Amino acid sequence: MKLLAVSACVAGVAHTYMAAEAIEKAAREKGHEIKVETQGASGIENRITDEDVKAADAVILTNDMPIRDKDRFKGKRIFNIASNDLIRFGDKVIDIVEKAVNEK
Repeated sequence: MKLLAVSACVAGVAHTYMAAEAIEKAAREKGHEIKVETQGASGIENRITDEDVKAADAVILTNDMPIRDKDRFKGKRIFNIASNDLIRFGDKVIDIVEKAVNEK
């Protein structure tokens, strides 16, 4: 499965990057491809491209604050998750995404 994720938190520092690292690790451990964009204090890093969006099966977005350019994911299956939940339960989030995508 090909996944995309965008991580952002209110301060744009610690939780942004901790959540990105956690969801990336959980997805890869389960054999999935993932690209994670961070929207932190230093701006947007690892920007998701139009090609990435076209190829994605699902998109995981943190919901701690509004995600910039969210409209680019229109038509994709989107999962809105708190950054703390991605950090603590990344493997469970991936399980939920897998189940939802496979039930299509």
